[in-house]
Amino acid sequence: MSSKNLKQYIDQIKQSHPCFSEQAHQRFGRIHLPVAPACNIQCRYCIRKYDCPNESRPGITSRVLSPDEALERVSAVLRKNEQLRVVGIAGPGDALANEATFTVARAINREFPDIILCISTNGLLLPDRLPSILKAGIKSITVTINAVVPEVAEKIYSWVRYRDRLYYDREAATLLTNNQWLGLKMATRAGLIVKVNTVYIPGINDREIPMIAWLAARRKAVLQNIIPLIPQGQFSTLKRPTHEMLMAMRKECEAYLPQMSHCRQCRADACGSLDEDMDMELETLMARIGEQYCEMVM
Repeated sequence: MSSKNLKQYIDQIKQSHPCFSEQAHQRFGRIHLPVAPACNIQCRYCIRKYDCPNESRPGITSRVLSPDEALERVSAVLRKNEQLRVVGIAGPGDALANEATFTVARAINREFPDIILCISTNGLLLPDRLPSILKAGIKSITVTINAVVPEVAEKIYSWVRYRDRLYYDREAATLLTNNQWLGLKMATRAGLIVKVNTVYIPGINDREIPMIAWLAARRKAVLQNIIPLIPQGQFSTLKRPTHEMLMAMRKECEAYLPQMSHCRQCRADACGSLDEDMDMELETLMARIGEQYCEMVM
C-alpha cells in the first residue's frame, strides 16, 4: 500500500473508530467480544476475572462467549444499534493466544464486511500470527508495550509462555520485547493500523515511555494510548499516577506520536460508546425481545 493510500485508509478508520478519534467516540459505538480467555504472559498488574459484572477494567467480563454466541451477539446489537462501527476482541486474555479470535473474526468479516475488526494483544505472538490476522480481515490492532529494554520488562512480567515453553526473568523479558517490536514493524508494513497501549507504572517504566513513543513512531504506529496503572496483583502496593503526571507524560510523548486522551480502560465485554457503556447481556436480551415482539404483531 502506497503512503498516500495508507493515509487515506487510516483517515477512513479514524472517522469511525472510537479509539482512534475523540470525535468518532462521541458518534459511534463499539462492542468487545470476550472470546479469548487464555493468556500467554503474566503481567504483574493484571488480574483476570471471567464472571464479574461489577468491576470496569481490562481483563474483566461477565462471561466468556463461544464463537457462535459472539456472532449472535453482534447480529443482535447491530440490528438494534445503527451506530455500531467496530467489533473488537480484547480478552479477557490475549487475543492471539486463542484460536476463537480468528474463528470469530472470519465469521464477522464474512457476515458484516463493513464492520471494522480490531484486536488487542501483548504482541508475543504477533510475528507468528500475522498471516492469520490478515486472512481474518482484521484491520487494526492494539499492542500493549510497557518497556523497551529487558531490564525494565523483567520488572513488569512474571513469565512468558511461547511455543509450549515457559520463560522467566530476563529470558522472558527479552523474548517478549523482541517479538513486540518485530511484530509491530511487520504489522504496519503489512498495512495494519496499529495503536500502542502503554501502562504508566510510576517508579518502574517512567523513563521508558517516551522511548516507546519514539520507537513506535519509527515503526509507523499511528497512536499511543498511555493508561494509568490500576494497582492490583503484585503491583497492588504501587500508586496510580496522578492526572498531572499522566498529562505531563502524554505531552512529552506527543512530540513523537499522537496521543489518545479519551480511553476508559474498557472491560473485555464492553458495548456502546466509550462514554456510555451498556450492559451487553441486557442489550442482547432486549434485542431478542424486540425481534419477538415484531414477529408477534406482524
